[in-house]
Amino acid sequence: MDMRQVDGLRAQLAEFVADVFASVPRRDQRAKGDCYLRGLMLDGRRKSIQPMAERLPDGNEQNLQQFVNQSTWDPVPVQRRIAERMVPLISPDAFAIDDVSFPKDGRMSVGVARQYCGALGKQANCQVAVSVHAVSDTASVPLQWRLFLPDEWDRDIQRRRATGVPEDAGHREKWRLALDTLDELAGWGLTPPVVVADAGYGQVHSFRAGLRDRGLDYITAIRGDTSAHPADAVPTTPERAGQMGAPRLPRYRDPARSMKDLVMAAGRSSLRRCTWRQSSRGAMTSRFIVMDVRPAGVAARTSAREQAGGRAAWDGTLPTETLLAEWPPHQPEPTDYWLTSLPADTTLRRLARLAKIRWRIEHDYRELKHGLGLDHFEGRSWTGWHHHATLVTAAHAFLTEQRLAPKADTPDSPSTRPSTPSRTC
Repeated sequence: MDMRQVDGLRAQLAEFVADVFASVPRRDQRAKGDCYLRGLMLDGRRKSIQPMAERLPDGNEQNLQQFVNQSTWDPVPVQRRIAERMVPLISPDAFAIDDVSFPKDGRMSVGVARQYCGALGKQANCQVAVSVHAVSDTASVPLQWRLFLPDEWDRDIQRRRATGVPEDAGHREKWRLALDTLDELAGWGLTPPVVVADAGYGQVHSFRAGLRDRGLDYITAIRGDTSAHPADAVPTTPERAGQMGAPRLPRYRDPARSMKDLVMAAGRSSLRRCTWRQSSRGAMTSRFIVMDVRPAGVAARTSAREQAGGRAAWDGTLPTETLLAEWPPHQPEPTDYWLTSLPADTTLRRLARLAKIRWRIEHDYRELKHGLGLDHFEGRSWTGWHHHATLVTAAHAFLTEQRLAPKADTPDSPSTRPSTPSRTC
């Protein structure tokens, strides 16, 4: 956006800032938030603090540095208010789990380590953050962020102190951070219609089990080499070896097979053609198969045994999940696989649409990163990173509101509710 366009939205932006930053106690801090959001939205190659301050008529680099990197305002209530505004507006079909990487030089930026960097497609020095997005085919918005701390950061007291990592923050696997985020959103009264995630999360049996334990439906990508038994497979109990032999555990007679093998055994005759949405390039159409399977492996067996009440009570049966696989025409084998808790009689169009809906957050990430400078932050601290991510989310939410419903009403927030003795501004 150029300066004329940004100035044309000043009144709407002021109302937005007054609402979502109502929890920020000081007026001058809210004014800096307004200024920072204008800097993020304004055209410019870099969206770090110095160049933004130079482009803005009221930009003050020192003030913005202090607001982002040193100020103690809490980003969580701001994130909550953004979510409260945006979820009703978007009417999401799903909450999408994702993670994003930020290449970094040096070793002193919070959470930085040599790890897989999706932005570069290889192992590199970077930060990684886990996010949850409300998503529909029309729009998406990040609802929460969790900065991933590699395990080396648990032991590096010097870097933790230098970057201000809280004492209670430590290494947690990305799938656990995703579940933590869903728990926090549930505490805000925001429950996903369905959770969608890529194979980095879907491959983890404990992640899918965690969603089931929370009563959440899901559709998650998996690899074709994931092992499973057919749905009609039945475990049997081998005879004990001799009179004194220990009782043997029930087990499936045939070894587990890969998802790819199960789908190819069903054959092309089992495929169904489906168009799941219209895009700018025309109808999105492919061929799919839906079938029940029993995911196998150590984690699946351990989970089933625990759910049954222990080794002695378990009859060896592995629970079923619904497999969706895509096998496009002219391809020699299936190309994509998903496991879902949704029943197999769910319409194929809905299954395919939900499985593919992550395209929307990839689209919006281009705006978050390249348009709004999500990955341009040059600070090193825990506080600064979380402030910057929250401010970028706010800018993205504001622009999304303008595109979808410039005059839409949103639920009351602390900035628009009458004051009461029990509430502080």
